[in-house]
Amino acid sequence: MQHLEPMLGLDGRGSTRSTDIQQYRTRGPSGPLLFSGVVNAPTEADMADKATQIAKLLEPTVQSLGLELLGIEYLPAPGGATLRLYIDLPGGDGERHVGIEDCEAVSREVSAQLDVEDPISGNYTLEVSSPGVDRPLFTAQQFARFVGEQAKVTLKLPQDGRRRLQGRILKVEEETVHVEVEGQGGLAQEVAFGMGNVEKARLVPDWAALGYAPSKDTKGRGKAPKKNIPNKPAADGPSRAE
Repeated sequence: MQHLEPMLGLDGRGSTRSTDIQQYRTRGPSGPLLFSGVVNAPTEADMADKATQIAKLLEPTVQSLGLELLGIEYLPAPGGATLRLYIDLPGGDGERHVGIEDCEAVSREVSAQLDVEDPISGNYTLEVSSPGVDRPLFTAQQFARFVGEQAKVTLKLPQDGRRRLQGRILKVEEETVHVEVEGQGGLAQEVAFGMGNVEKARLVPDWAALGYAPSKDTKGRGKAPKKNIPNKPAADGPSRAE
């Protein structure tokens, strides 16, 4: 098992903190293999369903460490799959943030459980990460927590002719999320979708509010970003895929 150096990222308050730690794990025979026949590649919807199954399996383990499993991304690839876990402190707010030691603890316990349960065939990479400013959204409760903020959503099935939406979260009613998007002619349009139709979703950071982009005054003129900007994330660490 090989450990990589963690990557520094930004939390919602604009401070630097460690967000990623990776472990590489190898399964299966080492010799050359020959397969024949046609294999259908998994769809993004299939990957989302697989991630949900694995999340239910691992959630009690993460909770036993005093942490919350926000959700899981499962990304199969020819060279091996990636299993990415997003963790946070219960409630997600407070003075303490998820650190390297939290990621390491979850990685150890989850790795041992995966060895026993064996839900993934073939080679795969296990990643454990804090959510970061572009926080992924996996449940209706997570959407409800960020009502009023911008989110980017990809649906499993098109709705009103669209699979990709970006707009402000208006409200959440049980398992239905309402967002305000830009419609025809630039007019605001409310779109509602069920969580069962969500393939993936993330918050869209307000870089101006975080001090990383010029803000605009009431006359639309740009203002310089804040001067107390923390260091940018390290470029030599592993990065999260969209």
